[in-house]
Amino acid sequence: MLIGKVPEFKSSEITPREKFLNRRNMIFGGLAAAGLAYEWHKKMPPLYTPSVLAATKLPTVPGKAPVVTDAVTPQGKATSYNNFYEFGTDKADPKANAGKLHTRPWTIKIDGLVNKPQTIDIDALMRYRPLEDRTYRFRCVEAWSMVIPWVGYSLSELIKFADPKPSAKYVQFYSLADRKQMDLPSGFDWPYSEGLRMDEAMHPLTLLTFGAYGQTLENQQGAPVRVIVPWKYGFKSAKSIVRIHFSDSQPQTTWNDMAPEEYGFYANVNPAHSHPRWSQAHERRIDSSVFPRTVPTLPFNGYQNEVASLYTGMDLNRNF
Repeated sequence: MLIGKVPEFKSSEITPREKFLNRRNMIFGGLAAAGLAYEWHKKMPPLYTPSVLAATKLPTVPGKAPVVTDAVTPQGKATSYNNFYEFGTDKADPKANAGKLHTRPWTIKIDGLVNKPQTIDIDALMRYRPLEDRTYRFRCVEAWSMVIPWVGYSLSELIKFADPKPSAKYVQFYSLADRKQMDLPSGFDWPYSEGLRMDEAMHPLTLLTFGAYGQTLENQQGAPVRVIVPWKYGFKSAKSIVRIHFSDSQPQTTWNDMAPEEYGFYANVNPAHSHPRWSQAHERRIDSSVFPRTVPTLPFNGYQNEVASLYTGMDLNRNF
């Protein structure tokens, strides 16, 4: 969508004003009842009302992340070559099918071993911290990669607000699974789930992500909220999150449960550890070239200086 261009709607598609106000009051009434509305509101940047439309401009500030000098993947390629199996298993399926997804209203439930279990409205979540521009390398286990300017803030900010109990060692993410809006191919145990060790989730590079290319996420990218863990293979970055659960034991995760010999729980980008069916030493970089370029894969996807210390003493061939 072009900035400033107003979409046309049929009169039947416009929500009556009284229904809109009633829904808004219900949302904020619920937050107030839980004692959360003030806590969220006082941290919100002023004069920011997020749009409920996909691919609209977001207010951002420069992000605190390592500088990536690689050429950014064109937005058109980044939004048309995706893994999002809820909408189909072919790379073109998400763009073709994700238009059915409704991203408002949307809430995220936080539960498990936390002192502040709660359900948060997506718009309050977006206003909790200034949204940062962060350009990250994004590497898929299938040996292709992109460079994408994401928009969000460190997941650690939300985790600190939720106040995990000392016994919480892992964070698990659950994605939406709704057959009315998604294709949900057979052979998977829906909903999709992923997880991180607490120190991984708290690392400042782990991004709670609401947008890309300065705009709200398009549906096929995991709208309205996902995580990005730039030193891990892409399947660790859960999309369209509806629940965040804190636990004291390593959680079950979709791909690790389905094929543990191919998809390890840690899934750190490791050029020295081959996938059973292909090498991970190189990757196909999707950029402005007509055909993807083959480039060497970097340990931890190039973020070794920032994250390698998280795995000191671990055998990364066993804990892959």
